Amino acid sequence: MPDPSYSERLSVPLRWWVQGTMLVATFWLAFVVSTPAVVAWSATAVLLLVMVGVFLGYGAPRVEVVDGWLRAGRARIAGEFLGEVEPLDAVETRRVAGRDADARAYLLLRPYLKRTVKVSVRDDRDPAPYWLVSTRHADQLAAAIRVISAPGAAR
Repeated sequence: MPDPSYSERLSVPLRWWVQGTMLVATFWLAFVVSTPAVVAWSATAVLLLVMVGVFLGYGAPRVEVVDGWLRAGRARIAGEFLGEVEPLDAVETRRVAGRDADARAYLLLRPYLKRTVKVSVRDDRDPAPYWLVSTRHADQLAAAIRVISAPGAAR
């Protein structure tokens, strides 16, 4: 049996950091030609700190399969309540997250990650019919979830 451990942080891509830095540099240029230097540098520092905070916060969620549990962001569910697992490509992800979406589903989606894993929920007490979770490694995540959701899986 494959190792049921899986862990991934949904951090923002490098291109977001580059584009954000270029945006802050553009604001610095606008500030430096129109305000005193101390104001320009102070405002630029504040903007840079805001950008870093937003990117680190938005990219903070983790997706983990550990000790018989699936954790996606702040939510978690025991493997015994998980049903069918399906890794989705970009086209299927768009369809399931858009036209065919169920408003009750638990979603952890990031626009910079095109692949997801759809996991059905077998718990009658849980209002979510499935979880749709963004990932960089859909096949590996799906395999780890299958291990913990298999009947008789060690917990």
